[in-house]
Amino acid sequence: MSGRGKGKSGKKSVTRSAKAGLQFPVGRIARYLKAGKYATRVGAGAPVYLAAVLEYLTAEVLELA
Repeated sequence: MSGRGKGKSGKKSVTRSAKAGLQFPVGRIARYLKAGKYATRVGAGAPVYLAAVLEYLTAEVLELA
């Protein structure tokens, strides 16, 4: 075939957390936002932003401890 479709390629998938340079799981936060019925639609940047805020707050709390 001409390289289309879901074939076995040697590419390793890159997570959204890795793309954003975060340790917190962006995909899991996105899933919780969608399942929690907080809004009818959830944008692509919302879970990334929320993961970054949570990671920052966690780092601050751990720094004080």
